[in-house]
Amino acid sequence: MNGQRQIYSVSQVNRHIKDLLDGDGVLGGLFVRGELSNYKMYPSGHHYFSMKDGEGALRCVMFRREAMGVRFRPENGMKVIAFGRVSVFPRDGQYQLYVSALTPDGVGDLYVAFEQLKERLRREGLFDPERKKPLPAFPGRIALVTSSAGAAVRDMLRILGARWPMAEVAVVPVRVQGEEAPGEIAAAIDWVNRHALADLIITGRGGGSMEDLWAFNDESVARAIFRSDIPVISAVGHEPDVTIADFVADLRAATPSNAAELAVPDQEEIRARVEQLSLRMRTAAERELRQARAALARWSESRALQDPMNFVADRRVLLDYQRGRLASSLSVSLNREKQRLGRLAAALDAMSPLKVLARGYAVARKADGSVVSSVGAVKAGDRLRLRVSDGEIPCVVEEKP
Repeated sequence: MNGQRQIYSVSQVNRHIKDLLDGDGVLGGLFVRGELSNYKMYPSGHHYFSMKDGEGALRCVMFRREAMGVRFRPENGMKVIAFGRVSVFPRDGQYQLYVSALTPDGVGDLYVAFEQLKERLRREGLFDPERKKPLPAFPGRIALVTSSAGAAVRDMLRILGARWPMAEVAVVPVRVQGEEAPGEIAAAIDWVNRHALADLIITGRGGGSMEDLWAFNDESVARAIFRSDIPVISAVGHEPDVTIADFVADLRAATPSNAAELAVPDQEEIRARVEQLSLRMRTAAERELRQARAALARWSESRALQDPMNFVADRRVLLDYQRGRLASSLSVSLNREKQRLGRLAAALDAMSPLKVLARGYAVARKADGSVVSSVGAVKAGDRLRLRVSDGEIPCVVEEKP
């Protein structure tokens, strides 16, 4: 029977169930309403709890990163709406809801719409960190896409002017609340990009309710920020307020005032830095100058500079010394070669055939110059030349022996 059916391990079954749940379109991202139970916060920062209603319970986990975004204190018995995905933890085979957002029940449809849009844009990659553009270190032109009548724009202008007055700041007035606000904000961001009016864009408004800030949760604003070629800082509300624009922007500021601080350097800090660098350069230049002066003093006291002819005289003495050594060496070498030549000449003279001729011997040669080495080499009438020690004697062979 084992040959007919495949046998699975426990972990294989758990992984298969996990793949099924992860591939389910509904379970991949859903809202769940229920009552908190057994809520525990661990030192790791992860939150573990259950959600229950009158007929059942669901195990839940919210990891540290997502838990940091919860803006209320969860308590057992509290009615909440959780957004997340259902999956299986393969080690124990238990399915659970992996919560990415948690809010008290009763917030209304705005929160549900916010979470749905956030999840959709996240999946499209609009929040990816690698797509965010760096801010210019020293922006020359800054566009403020915000209401021209609010306190936020006055705070930003004041801080920008104090920190970096060299930047040109242009206010692009838009409505930041109401039905017309999202279209105006998106159009203003596109307009600044189309005409290249700034090196940096700051868009936002002061604090308010979720309804007041809703223009910055609009999809058209999010996509305008995303397609902007100019870096965008989102500055909406106060520190706890979070909007879709904050996730898409290249940088999120806690408040409009904080956005102005993040947008430009502090001229006082830059001035202090320049002064510090100037002091270091001046100190380095003075050190180099002292070293050069010390070197000049050493050179000015040198014998060569005080009396240049001393140098020439020293070189003349050295030249005479080297000339003497060269002459001595050549003389020794010449004598050695003469002696060698004498030995070679004596050896050559000892081997010379003239020495043999001087003792009474002679060498007979034919007319063609060949040496006669036997009687068979000549015949009667041949003319020969006899070489003796002091010359040659012509003769004729009268008869062959």
